[in-house]
Amino acid sequence: MSNIQRLPQDTINRIAAGEVVERPASAVKELVENAIDAGARHIDIRAEQGGLSRILIEDNGSGMSGEDLQLAVERHATSKLKPQADGSWDLLHIQTLGFRGEALPSMGSVARLNIVSKPRGGEALAIQVDGGAMSGLKPAAFGGDHGTRIDLRDLFYATPARLKFMKSERSENMAIAEEVKRQAMAHEDVGFSLELDGKRVLKLYAEQPGFEGRLRRLAALLGSDFGDNALLIDQAREGVRLTGYAGLPTFSRGNAMHQYLFVNNRPVRDKLLSGALRAAYADFLARDRHPLAALFVEIDPQDLDVNVHPAKAEVRFRDPNLVRGLIIGALKHGLASAGHRAATTVAQTALTGFRIESVQPLLNLNRPTPSQIAAVRPYIAPEPFAPTARFEPVTAYDPPAYAQGVSEAPVMERPLDVTAPPVADTFPLGAARAQIHETYIIAQTADGLVIVDQHAAHERLVYEEMKVAMAHGHVQSQSLLIPEIVDLEREEVTRLIARRDDLAAMGLEVEAFGPTSVLVRDIPALMGDCDIAGLVRDLVDDLTEHGELLALKERMAEICGDHACRHSVRSGRRLNANEMNALLRQMEATPHSGQCNHGRPTYVELKLKDIEKLFGRR
Repeated sequence: MSNIQRLPQDTINRIAAGEVVERPASAVKELVENAIDAGARHIDIRAEQGGLSRILIEDNGSGMSGEDLQLAVERHATSKLKPQADGSWDLLHIQTLGFRGEALPSMGSVARLNIVSKPRGGEALAIQVDGGAMSGLKPAAFGGDHGTRIDLRDLFYATPARLKFMKSERSENMAIAEEVKRQAMAHEDVGFSLELDGKRVLKLYAEQPGFEGRLRRLAALLGSDFGDNALLIDQAREGVRLTGYAGLPTFSRGNAMHQYLFVNNRPVRDKLLSGALRAAYADFLARDRHPLAALFVEIDPQDLDVNVHPAKAEVRFRDPNLVRGLIIGALKHGLASAGHRAATTVAQTALTGFRIESVQPLLNLNRPTPSQIAAVRPYIAPEPFAPTARFEPVTAYDPPAYAQGVSEAPVMERPLDVTAPPVADTFPLGAARAQIHETYIIAQTADGLVIVDQHAAHERLVYEEMKVAMAHGHVQSQSLLIPEIVDLEREEVTRLIARRDDLAAMGLEVEAFGPTSVLVRDIPALMGDCDIAGLVRDLVDDLTEHGELLALKERMAEICGDHACRHSVRSGRRLNANEMNALLRQMEATPHSGQCNHGRPTYVELKLKDIEKLFGRR
C-alpha cells in the first residue's frame, strides 16, 4: 500500500473551508461580495448567536437559473472568470470581488446551506447542501422579482474542532457588523440592512455614486463628526488614483481601528497602505494617536495581485513604491489644504467642560472681613446712582503679589513678525483682545471667540519654517573632525551612493570607500552627536525596502520638532497686542497651524450661540 493517499472530496472541501470561512464574519463577507457581483442594489443580512446558529442573506441581484444553481455549490465553479480565445483563463484582469469559486462549497461542507434563487423572468428554485451532501433542485417561494436568498445554519457543525476556537457571541456579532460596515463603505450605491439576534443595528439606503454620496455613507457609519472633520482626497499618479476622506489631525483616536483601506473597492488589510497612512501623519500626531481615514485605491487589475490568499484580504502591487508615494503625497497635500483648520470636536469638548453652578451657594457665604475688602478695593467699581458717594481720583496701584518680582522673559531666538495688517474681527482667527495667565490669547471673531495656546501655536509656525528650509535644501551641515567609515555589503554601498545627491541636500555627505564601505564626512548640524553608523544602516534598510531615505527624514523631522519647541514663545511670556495679532495672522497663513507638533490643538473656537446657551440666553 502506497504511503501517499488521495483525500476524499468531502475532506478536501473541509480543509479548504478552514481557509475561506475562518469565522462567521468570513462567511458574511463572501456572501455579500457574491451579492454585489450579482448586481444587487440592496442586501439584507441577519445573524443569530454570533452567526454560528444562522446567517440569512437576501439580495435583489440577477439570480441564478437551475443549471447555475447546481454549479454554484461545486468547488472551483465560478461565473467571474471567462476563458480566453486560446483556451487559457486570465487571472491578471480580475474585475470582480470573487473569482475562486470556493465560498459556497466550503460553507456547504461545514454547515447546512440552503440557497433559493430566482433569475429575471424565471422561476425560483432551491438547492441544499448538508455537510457536503447535495440535494436536488426543488421549486421554492421567493418574494422579489429576482435575486437570491442564502440560509446558512449550524456553521462548523461538521467540524466540531473549529467551534472550540470561536469567540463569544458578542465578539462574533461585532466582527460581522464591522465586515458589513467595510462592504457598505466600498459600495455607497448599495443599500444594506443588518439584524443581529433580531435587533436592527444597521439600516443604510443606497446613495448616489460619487464623492458626496460616499461622504454621506461614511458619516452614517463613522458618525457625523467624521463628515464635519474629513478632508477630501483625490490624487492620481501614473495610472493609480487615490480617493477618499481623511480626518484632521486634531480629530484622531487612540487606536488604528478607524482606518479603512480599499483597493478596487475591495476591503483589504495591507501593511504597505497602513504604513503609508501613518507616515503621512507623522508630522502631526503623537505616536499614541492614530488618524481616521477611508481611502480607496484605484489601479489597473494587471498591476495588482489579489490571488494571494483565499480570503482575498491581502493584495500585492506590481510597483509598491508608486502606491506608497501617492498615498503620502496625496494625504500631505490634503492636510496642507486645510490650513489652520482644527476639528469641530475640540470646541465641543471645551463646551462640555463648562459647568453651570447654582448661585444659591453664593448667598450663604460669610461676609468678607475688612482686610479682604481692602485687598480687592482697587478692583471694585463705584456703585451707580449714589449721589452721596465721594470719588477719589484714579491713581496707579501696585501690581498684585503674583506679579511682583517676576522678571521679563528672555528675548526668544525667533521673535514674532509684528508687521501685522490692520486688526479686525473679520479675520478667521479674529482680533486679539487679551492675554490670560501669560499663556493663552483671547481673540474675538465675527461670531464668537478663539482661545490660542501661544506656545503650541508658535511652535508649529517655527517647525513649518524649518520644514520649508529643509525642502529647499537649506540644511546646514557640519564636518566631522575624523570622518567615519561604515562597513556595508557591496549592493548596499551601490544603492546608497546612487542617492548621494539627495543625502547631500539634507546635509549628509557620503562617498564610497572601497567596495564594501562608505566614508561619512559631513552630517546635518542639527543632529549634533549621533550614532552615524546606525543612521547609515537605517538609511540602507529604507532604500532596500521602500526606495526612500525615510530614516534620515524622520530623524531630521524629530530634531526639528524638538528645536521648534525650544525656540518658540514660551508659556509665561507677556505679549503686546501687536505680537498677539501677528501670531494670529501667521497661523492663518501657515498650513497645519491648527495643531502643534504633537497633534494637540493650538486653538479652540467657541461660537457666540454656544456661549449664549451657557448663560441661558437661548
